[in-house]
Amino acid sequence: MAVNRNPWVAAVAIAFVGLPAFAQSAADTYSSVVSADGAIHVPENYQEEMVFIGAWGIKGSGAVKIAGFHNVYTTLDVVNHYQKTGEFLDGAVLVKELLDANSGRKTTGNLAWGGKITGWFVMVKDRKGRFPGNRLWGNGWGWSYFDAADSSNTTSTSFRSDCLGCHVPAQKDDWIFMDGYSLLKKEN
Repeated sequence: MAVNRNPWVAAVAIAFVGLPAFAQSAADTYSSVVSADGAIHVPENYQEEMVFIGAWGIKGSGAVKIAGFHNVYTTLDVVNHYQKTGEFLDGAVLVKELLDANSGRKTTGNLAWGGKITGWFVMVKDRKGRFPGNRLWGNGWGWSYFDAADSSNTTSTSFRSDCLGCHVPAQKDDWIFMDGYSLLKKEN
């Protein structure tokens, strides 16, 4: 048996084997966050293994100025591809982490910051229409919401009734509100 003594081949092989699931290509995410029947789950360790692309502050009412925050994550290959093409890779995973808000007076003024996680929205890009019989898949995405109490079982029953209504204004941008994601802007 021949042994390859090229140090570059060995380094690449070692680097690839040691990569976390989200450092692999977006196309590989179907095996890591989507089951064979199209069930989606919140990726483990997404805060450490994915890239933070932006946040949304949820406006409160009355004395509560900020009601919560939505922090959004994806993988670096998705960011790089989107910057170059303006499109999401097939298999791209977007995780929107919902947080309640804390607020108080700090030395820099009255501030609000994210508190405990209250839930997650997870979307997975599907350019191939892999799950036509699954009601959580359509319009080029898999859509799911998860309560903080259980990140493995979605409470969503249909993307049309549970998700699409909020995303209609973003239809022209592939159903994603791009305003909050400066990291995804195309390279000049």
